[in-house]
Amino acid sequence: MTIIDRALEANREYAKNYDPSQSRRPAPKIVVVTCMDPRLSDLPRILGIPQADIDVIRTGGPAVTEDVLAELIVSNRILGTTEILLLNHTGCGFTTFTDDELNAKLSASTGDASPVPMRFFSYTNPDQNTREQIEKVRSHPWIAKDVPVRGFVFDMETGLLREVRPIAQQVTASMNSA
Repeated sequence: MTIIDRALEANREYAKNYDPSQSRRPAPKIVVVTCMDPRLSDLPRILGIPQADIDVIRTGGPAVTEDVLAELIVSNRILGTTEILLLNHTGCGFTTFTDDELNAKLSASTGDASPVPMRFFSYTNPDQNTREQIEKVRSHPWIAKDVPVRGFVFDMETGLLREVRPIAQQVTASMNSA
């Protein structure tokens, strides 16, 4: 039996006790953009926020692509989320390769280079990546300026979140402490 077959079997059991009130339109309070890494799947416990209050966007990297921006806009403007949390993490698989390396490897292993150059959104530094993603979100004209956009790195060794400040806030903070 395949994993998908087992999932279908489990779903039939799940459906026996399914709560039909779940079919109502969601009303999350916060939207979280996080990596597709399965270690970040328990966001209600990681963040201490009820599942119903979190609109989750999963993406590799976690890269804020045009698709992710569209989802953020819908989450904020249609679903009514009032805050945006960008959640990166240590030990991300996207730091183990470059886009060029993966393009070359896939072209060689498949014998087909027609998709090249494909963008995988690899990166080397989670803090810098988080800053760049904050800037992409903050600079979009359809993301309301009064919506907080904050970025964090989840430490896989400790389970703690560490806030990453945008460059403009870092400069202001260092000027104020001087």
